[in-house]
Amino acid sequence: MSDVAGKMVGHFLKSAGLSACMLVAGAVLAQDHAFAWNPRSGDAWIDRQLTDINVYGGRYRGAFIDEIVRYHAAPRELVSELVMQRNWAPGDVYYACAVAQVVGRPCRAVVDAWSTAHADGWETVARQAGIANRPDAVARLKQDITASYARWGRPIAKMEKKAAPQAGPVHGRKSTGTGSKRRAKSSG
Repeated sequence: MSDVAGKMVGHFLKSAGLSACMLVAGAVLAQDHAFAWNPRSGDAWIDRQLTDINVYGGRYRGAFIDEIVRYHAAPRELVSELVMQRNWAPGDVYYACAVAQVVGRPCRAVVDAWSTAHADGWETVARQAGIANRPDAVARLKQDITASYARWGRPIAKMEKKAAPQAGPVHGRKSTGTGSKRRAKSSG
């Protein structure tokens, strides 16, 4: 076999091997979860981050499980069971334990609530868990997510800023028309 033919065969085998590895990795990341992925937390930024947490948690399961156990006070056995045996999306595991920590309940309690009411979305489940009683809850959840991303060395999406109220006509009041007269006098 000539050197050129040998190099072509070697390149083909490397490409085929790389393609096979990518296919397996894609299958691992695209696995079906116990519940259809649709978080509906009530906050678009949180939903996007939870979707990205699925990618991270699928790729780095050990580090993901360690994060939940260490920083969200969840039992390792529970988190491992949810991710490895019950096939929960990592975003659901993260949010269940983060919400539980913010409202001062065990992660298992929020996990049980999500198991029975996941069709209603995270916004409803979190409200039932008591998040509405915590005015700072959403800010704390966002801080927790941001801190996790910092520990993971992972880039995070910027949070949307709330639009400032715009000045405009006050509804329910009639205009006296004096504003336009004043402008006309001052400009002329």
